[in-house]
Amino acid sequence: MNKREQDVTNNDQTYDWNQILEGLNKYLRLRATPIGMKLYETVEEMEAVPKIRRPKDIHTADQIVGQACRLGWTVGATAADFVGPQCGAVMGLRPQDEEWQKGERYVGVWWKTPEDAEKHQSEMDVVPAGKYTAMAVSPLASGRLDPPDICLIYATPAQMILFINGLQWTGFKKLQWGCVGESSCSDSWGRALATGEPSLSLPCFAERRYGGVLEDEMLMAVPPSYLPKIIEGLAALSANGLRYPIPQYGIQNDVRAGLAASYSK
Repeated sequence: MNKREQDVTNNDQTYDWNQILEGLNKYLRLRATPIGMKLYETVEEMEAVPKIRRPKDIHTADQIVGQACRLGWTVGATAADFVGPQCGAVMGLRPQDEEWQKGERYVGVWWKTPEDAEKHQSEMDVVPAGKYTAMAVSPLASGRLDPPDICLIYATPAQMILFINGLQWTGFKKLQWGCVGESSCSDSWGRALATGEPSLSLPCFAERRYGGVLEDEMLMAVPPSYLPKIIEGLAALSANGLRYPIPQYGIQNDVRAGLAASYSK
């Protein structure tokens, strides 16, 4: 059983979403609505989610995610709702077949040669195809995907580093991520769904053009089991005076007085 399967198998844990969201907003003052994403083996399971909306038009996955994050909707989709193969393949909703692997439609657009495009496709983190046929996204506050497979947190770089600091407060682990450039949804929800690990990305051109992601936002995809630990870490950092917004100390001031507020020696 791989990490992804273990997380889904053990994902019957209950969460106090009000407490989690209160903590995120208290310590980070998020602008964008934190949302959840969940994969389903059947369309019927997805359509049974309370107040689920289904697309009337063809979209990118970025748009579906944006509708939950920016509009507060609960939305479900299948590969047939997405334009082209890329969006569905990242979430394992359609085969990562030979056509997808070659990525010919991107040659001369994002990569100069067919070899570059094919290498890009091979480097993407994706959910293996064959198990899931549908997905849904919804604000965490709604509790409709309780629990989601992963949570999506949009934040500025300053908010994001404190989020990561909170994650590393106990059980420190160096965090490392990659960047495939365009189709960076594979760096965030693709990787988090596939591995069950927190996954940071720089949202790509398509996410910003079609998904409503603001130019100063980064995206963290994280399984919900990490969030209580992160809130505890943020609370500890806040008690130490390490808070958002991070006040500017001044680039010409004697730094010793500022450091003395955090370090006793």
